[in-house]
Amino acid sequence: MEINSENLANNELISEVVVVIVPLQAQGHLNQFLQFACLISSYGLSVYYVGLANYNHQAKVRANALKPSDIAKIHFHDLPSGRGEIPTFWDACTLLRDPIASFVRDISSKSRRVVVVHDPLMSYNVQVVSSLPNAESYMFNCVSAFSSYSMIGLFVRLSVQHEEFLKKLPSLEGIMTDEARNFSVSQIPHMNIRSGDIHNTSKVIEGKYLDLLAEVEIYQNKKQWAIGPILPTKLDHISNRNNICLEWLNKQPRNSVLYISFGTTTSFSDREIKELARGLEQSKQKFIWVLRDADRGDIFTGEARRVELPEGFEERVKEVGLVVREWAPQPEILAHSSTGGFLSHCGWNSCIESITMGVPIAAWPMDSDQPSNSFLVTEILKIGLIVREWEKHEELVRASTIENVVRTLMRSKEGDAIRQRAEELGEAVRRSTEKGGASRMELDSFIAHITR
Repeated sequence: MEINSENLANNELISEVVVVIVPLQAQGHLNQFLQFACLISSYGLSVYYVGLANYNHQAKVRANALKPSDIAKIHFHDLPSGRGEIPTFWDACTLLRDPIASFVRDISSKSRRVVVVHDPLMSYNVQVVSSLPNAESYMFNCVSAFSSYSMIGLFVRLSVQHEEFLKKLPSLEGIMTDEARNFSVSQIPHMNIRSGDIHNTSKVIEGKYLDLLAEVEIYQNKKQWAIGPILPTKLDHISNRNNICLEWLNKQPRNSVLYISFGTTTSFSDREIKELARGLEQSKQKFIWVLRDADRGDIFTGEARRVELPEGFEERVKEVGLVVREWAPQPEILAHSSTGGFLSHCGWNSCIESITMGVPIAAWPMDSDQPSNSFLVTEILKIGLIVREWEKHEELVRASTIENVVRTLMRSKEGDAIRQRAEELGEAVRRSTEKGGASRMELDSFIAHITR
């Protein structure tokens, strides 16, 4: 979605409306909420991004595809943690209710209206909204509509038609820990105060599943807006051209490079790394591999595990592959004309970026919403191939399997057909964010609603 301030930027009522952004304190959520914050700010609204100091800093340091000048317009409010050390991920989800309430009360005393946009898993922390006459809240969903619907379908009895549909899905057993499941369920009673829901997806991608989701009880009688993709769709202006990945891509043929990244929550064992390295080497396809261990707490403290590759691997593949161990500009890599495929864990950030840029996906889900996202990509949208079926998620993926999937995606007629579908869908999605497009109209509708 292109940042655009036309029409509404000069509306005097906007200066009286303040938006408070409350993300879950995890990278995949921090990123989407910052993109959303910049998009909303472009309409002339005052936007506050609220979180613990180290996570706010993390969001800024890892901001992808956003111009520094747009990030500079966001007011970052650092919350006190209430103790000397930074909480763990789950602690951060439960300890912020009082400082958030204090901040929202203060802002509400100075504004005509306060609009709190929060992660579903931060619902407990924003309950102060119900006690303030000039405040309202909206949930911003960082997962696909299909994934939301699928996971709700595991716990809510739906109509026969919908149950038949869900039977096509692989079992979602084991997608999250008991702790994560219990925490998610604990947030549901606190979701009722919201006035509506925002989705980082497009009707072009998930119109059917947005409609089905609207029929589910917890979404009924709530306003819905599908405004995605919220990331910038035109990246020529990004000053990242001296990045090693982009410099390397500039020297490669069109659609020749496979991009490999498994997000910020996945750690591979040494054995898994060895099989992946062998599979890539045997495929003889060009690649960029972002090789990093999962985030653990505060990314600015302590030493991250250095993932070791097989001896001599980087030397042997130096003519065809690039291994990167630092943060990479993923949207820019996916938007590059030399990138022809994405080997991904299928987190929604990665999926929506890949879909928007028209890049087909080799899907290798690891947990949470990733198995349902991979089903959406491979079985429904048909813009990808599965690397490992979710039912076999505890099995080691062999080099031969990786080699076969990579070759099929990058160098076969089947892969070419998948790529063409991905490119056509990407073009339609990008058009939806332009003036008159479905997503742009939804965004304009949301802005008009909160500035009424």
